[in-house]
Amino acid sequence: MSARAIDLGRALREYRRLRDVVPVGPLRSRREHQKAVRALDAILDAIGEDERHPLADLAEALGVFIERYESEHVRLPDAAPPEVLRFLMAQHGLRQADLPEVGSQGVVSEVLAGRRQLNARQVRALAARFAVSPAVFL
Repeated sequence: MSARAIDLGRALREYRRLRDVVPVGPLRSRREHQKAVRALDAILDAIGEDERHPLADLAEALGVFIERYESEHVRLPDAAPPEVLRFLMAQHGLRQADLPEVGSQGVVSEVLAGRRQLNARQVRALAARFAVSPAVFL
């Protein structure tokens, strides 16, 4: 057996172990999509704003797979930013307190009620979290 075959075998074993925890790869079902979103949420909570965190590349890869799945299977409503945020929160099973990217629960409530607009930082953070275009929040 060649050294290359051994490396590929190890890579396959490690990839399968990773996929058991984090669905890295094309998402083929709603269940895989939900698992990927939960994993991405957990990773983003862990890494915060640290783009050099060891898991940042994994978060980016998950975002790509989630975005691809959603572009093919999930239709975002053509709606105002508060409605889009409300929709995404429902899709991901989130409460107002689960959005530190926006601010306190009170700030999130004001955004959802249309009394406050999202700023550029919040838009970027929400777009990254939900793996959507920032344009949906503008």
